[in-house]
Amino acid sequence: MRVDILGPVRVLDGEGRPVALGGPRVRALLVLLAAEAGRIVTQEQLIDGLYGAGPPEAAANALQSQVSRLRRALGRQLVEFHPAGYRLAIDPQDVDAHRFERLAAEGREALRAGDPARASGALRQALGLWRGAALADAPLARAAATRLAELRLAATEDRTQAELELGAHRELVGELRALVAAHPLRERLRVQLMRALYGSGRQAEALATYEEGRRLLDEELGVGPGAELAAAHLAVLRADPSLGAAPRTGAEPSRQGLRAPLTSFVGRAEDLGRVRRLLEEARLVTLIGPGGAGKSRLAAEAAAPAPLDVCFVELAPLTDGADVAQAVVDALDLRDTMLPSPDRPATNPAARLVTALADRTLLLILDNCEHLIGAAAALADRLLAACPHLRLMATSREALGITGEAIYPVQPLRLPPPGASDAPGYPAVRLFTDRAAAVLPGFTVEEGVLDHVIHICRALDGLPLAIELAAARLRAMPVKEVAARLDDRFRLLARGSRTALPRHQTLRAVVAWSWDLLDGDEQAMARRLTVFAGGATLEAAERVCGLPEELLTSLVEKSLVEVVGGRYRMLETIRAFCAERLSEAGEVETYRRAHAAYYGDLADAADPHLRQAEQLEWLAMLDKERDNLNAALRWAVDEGAAADGLRLVGALSCYWWIRGRRAESAAMAAELLAVVGPEPEEGLEEEYAMCVLASAWAEQRQPVDLGPLMYDGSRAFRREFLNVMLPMFQGPPDDYDMIATRQAAAIDQLSPWLRGLSHAGLAFMQQNLGRHRQAWAHFEQSLDHFRRLGERWGGAISLSGMADLAYQQGDYPASAELLGRTLSLAEQLGAVEDIADYSCRMADSVVRMGDLAEAERQYLRVVELAGRSGARETLARAHLGLGEVARRRGDAAAATALMRQALAECPSDWYSAEDTRLQIMLGLAAAELLAGDREAARDWYTRVLASTEGVNLPLHARAHEGLSALGE
Repeated sequence: MRVDILGPVRVLDGEGRPVALGGPRVRALLVLLAAEAGRIVTQEQLIDGLYGAGPPEAAANALQSQVSRLRRALGRQLVEFHPAGYRLAIDPQDVDAHRFERLAAEGREALRAGDPARASGALRQALGLWRGAALADAPLARAAATRLAELRLAATEDRTQAELELGAHRELVGELRALVAAHPLRERLRVQLMRALYGSGRQAEALATYEEGRRLLDEELGVGPGAELAAAHLAVLRADPSLGAAPRTGAEPSRQGLRAPLTSFVGRAEDLGRVRRLLEEARLVTLIGPGGAGKSRLAAEAAAPAPLDVCFVELAPLTDGADVAQAVVDALDLRDTMLPSPDRPATNPAARLVTALADRTLLLILDNCEHLIGAAAALADRLLAACPHLRLMATSREALGITGEAIYPVQPLRLPPPGASDAPGYPAVRLFTDRAAAVLPGFTVEEGVLDHVIHICRALDGLPLAIELAAARLRAMPVKEVAARLDDRFRLLARGSRTALPRHQTLRAVVAWSWDLLDGDEQAMARRLTVFAGGATLEAAERVCGLPEELLTSLVEKSLVEVVGGRYRMLETIRAFCAERLSEAGEVETYRRAHAAYYGDLADAADPHLRQAEQLEWLAMLDKERDNLNAALRWAVDEGAAADGLRLVGALSCYWWIRGRRAESAAMAAELLAVVGPEPEEGLEEEYAMCVLASAWAEQRQPVDLGPLMYDGSRAFRREFLNVMLPMFQGPPDDYDMIATRQAAAIDQLSPWLRGLSHAGLAFMQQNLGRHRQAWAHFEQSLDHFRRLGERWGGAISLSGMADLAYQQGDYPASAELLGRTLSLAEQLGAVEDIADYSCRMADSVVRMGDLAEAERQYLRVVELAGRSGARETLARAHLGLGEVARRRGDAAAATALMRQALAECPSDWYSAEDTRLQIMLGLAAAELLAGDREAARDWYTRVLASTEGVNLPLHARAHEGLSALGE
């Protein structure tokens, strides 16, 4: 559950649905409790907050009445009574005001530590949580609203300070004017406005702002300016460098070729600050990045407030490198008034530039150098060497490659991570919203629209040009349709500004410009790389594409490929374009097959390491290659390559199981089975069996009879993990002792991992037969094998089995301690389903230890984990546990309802869930007894007794005891 008070008060349940709250006093009570979420608020504090100085005579009763109303809205378990008062039993981070204060504090600390970029990011996240005036519909919570409004204003000041330090003076002037108008006596805001004006070259306005503040302070408060405001005034008068920029004096610097912007500049405050600092530190700065990333606009914005002359030269229309120097001459409007003659030939353009710029202070911008990179580099080198006061900024898809060059990669705009509550504040979403509102007045990212906007921004990689083209399509179709049609992005985004350069008018033209600059080998590498999903390592790219690594490096340098975490990947838009070229070259089948073969080898190589000490490193590697592995399996299914597909399933089953990726892998395994048919190729029987089992595990049902591959404990399979899967899916053996005898006889011939697994299997058999001492001994031997191997998954199996034994013997503290160790291993493995399972077992022990509140908290966490991972049996066990908590609290109705819910959730066609079903039935018997229905209790005990005859002795004994207590 989530509580939001940074705006109208609202409560959202676990699925994001609004919860009806009631009148103003209930809302005010919720606010008072939410402000101290997780902590006890005394009755006196609550009465004072609700009624102020004039509480009613029966204030305690009135408070209790409001608490009852709030409990009806939220649930009794969330509003806890304590002798000292009441507590809202939720995590403080589930209240937006607490998240706001945490982020604001992080931003403030980053600002103090001298990291304005990190400060700006944290503070923008904090302020993005606000939805309007705090507690707008809770008039009785005025004190809390006032406090939050003050915190918001302070965070705004901190964020503004951070962005001033990043150099965003001009962008902040308008916002600061509005803030100063709203808070005219707040000196810090006035100081910030003075600094923004000064940094924008408006020294006189900065001084006028000071005078206005001095007058208001004198008239309204009868005081003079504080130390900070007075110091800012003096700094402006002295042109103090600490202000971050120098004012323009005398004639305004010239701005040749620099167009006045027609649209707002969104999402680049941090980049802007860094580029401006680079221009102060280096004489040559090159902005590199893929087409459409916004390099030209960033260069223009960075240059606009520079206190020197600026000349912007557009090189895109040129086709010959010999014309670069002349283009600069024309942009600077350097005219040669003397006509050439036989005695005086025309002056060389580069020489004229050297003469004209030798003593001139100038920032020269060469825009779009990539197609004339050699000529642009040569001219830049010559001018910088001969003109000591010249600074030069270039934009290109690759660096100029000159000594002393400072390179700044311009990345796509930041995208919100999945589930981000502040998604509208992310730069890519803000840009789409801004441009969409320009073509569709009144457009907002309201609920129902935001998801489509995020999908568009993510599908277009956060590329500003692509996002602007997509927003422009809202003139003709709704945002939902734009999002749905991005599979054909080049056709959809084919209408840009008529006045833009031809290569910026359509998305296809943007990418084609870069493609045409590649040589034949580079184009071959680029199109073949598209068979990778989620990027590639250097080795994978070389092996699959059949080309040397130098070509990959060249594509990186030309911004067609980026390197992220040691992996080479293309932006999805570039990948889509290059994939069309792969199809045109007739190479799709060849390189898809090579891709599948490579990842089949990789999966085979990884599999044995997943059961060794190095399993965490190999699991992490497979996580990184997950998209490629899935793509290889998808290719095998689509192309009917049964052998390749079975090989992948056989090698990946252990990884899927450990990582809890059971639903997605089951679906692919089922599709592969349809391709394979009823019989596998010779030699692939074990892989076929694993595919059959994998197809069954998401539904938690028993698979078909695998005949000769049925597990009997007498042998080990070539695919080691099949030794785990077969007994898990076959159901309990008919003769435990026979299987145990065969398994014990074969155990010395097994690999170390299988020996550990076999001891665990023998322990479970002994446990089911009620032989706890023998079971414990086998679990200890199993754990010893896995410890020596350094294998965590098997170690968790052994420890959890020992915890079950301790639980059955009533030693609940020991069970909880063992499960704590088990959870530590599961968390190292990142196994969500296993974490949910072990957490549920630990909660079972906590219940028996008497800590019902802690047990309830743990069960609720299990409900969330199991629901997210689709673990139906664990979800049923968690609801059984919540029912037991309710029963122990004496709430028979809640206990019965929760246990019936658990019974409905528990899989009925999955043999290992039968124990859970029986435990739920025993819980229902106890709940019915609490409710006074002895006949219903007797019926449940009888059903359990009949189901456990000769099979599950511990549960059979519990049912027998229950019936005996009823007089049976």
